[in-house]
Amino acid sequence: MNAAPKLDRLDLRILAHLQRNGRITNVDLADAVGLSPSPCLSRVKRLEKAAYITGYGAHIALAKLGSTLTVFTQITLKDHRINDFSKFEQRARNVREIVEAHLVSGGYDYLVKFVTRDVAHYQQVIEEILEADFGIEKYFSFIVIKSPVVKRYDPIEALFEDDA
Repeated sequence: MNAAPKLDRLDLRILAHLQRNGRITNVDLADAVGLSPSPCLSRVKRLEKAAYITGYGAHIALAKLGSTLTVFTQITLKDHRINDFSKFEQRARNVREIVEAHLVSGGYDYLVKFVTRDVAHYQQVIEEILEADFGIEKYFSFIVIKSPVVKRYDPIEALFEDDA
């Protein structure tokens, strides 16, 4: 197995720019990070091969498609064996309306983000989950009223620049 290459400041800048704009041309990316196009493309290919870059996609304005509801749900499992967590995670992956699930520390086991059409749709989904026996003991739902801050990128340079 190949070890992942150590990243330097230029690699981090490339990753930061690409996560904000995956469609940036290589020439513009090279200019933004202070490289010539050929070495910049070589670095991008190396980052892709090492799986630092796992894909490219589009951000969709859901509100333009229609009304949606975002719900964060705290979920506590009935049992806490490794198989209970695996069962929940495996089943959660197959629920289209679950867009994120995080195993967390604290007073519950998972923080799950649902995106549904409305409250009735969320209720239908959660009832189907309960009927399918995901191993849930209890859950608490929090309906999102407004999302004043949503960043679709991670602060790569702030997190790792000192390490490079």
